[in-house]
Amino acid sequence: MIKFKTRKLVSPPDLNPANTLFGGQLLRWIDEEVAIYTMTKLGTSHIATKFISEINFISPAYQGDIIEIGAEVIELGRTSVTLRCEVRIKDTDTFILKIDKFVMVHLDMNGRPKPHNITFENINTD
Repeated sequence: MIKFKTRKLVSPPDLNPANTLFGGQLLRWIDEEVAIYTMTKLGTSHIATKFISEINFISPAYQGDIIEIGAEVIELGRTSVTLRCEVRIKDTDTFILKIDKFVMVHLDMNGRPKPHNITFENINTD
């Protein structure tokens, strides 16, 4: 079950020429949220985004909307954590975007993949 942890207010600098939330801004917020979520689960800031699957923009968000970003671990590799992500408008629960597969990789001090030694039993606890 996805837990929504981060909220963002859509403001004028976040808008595209159509006066909706700019997709690039939303992806920046998502990448940051998934990275922070992964860092807290692994207990380290040495991670990197490896892969993002198809991004499905479902509905727009407008100035003044409060959006919620949520993530959930769906798979663990030896050095990676795979999550899924959803973004919705807080007041209406209308989904804005869904990403089925977002892969983060644990890195050593030289930027190479490193085993994380985390198990599924303890990664989804809050």
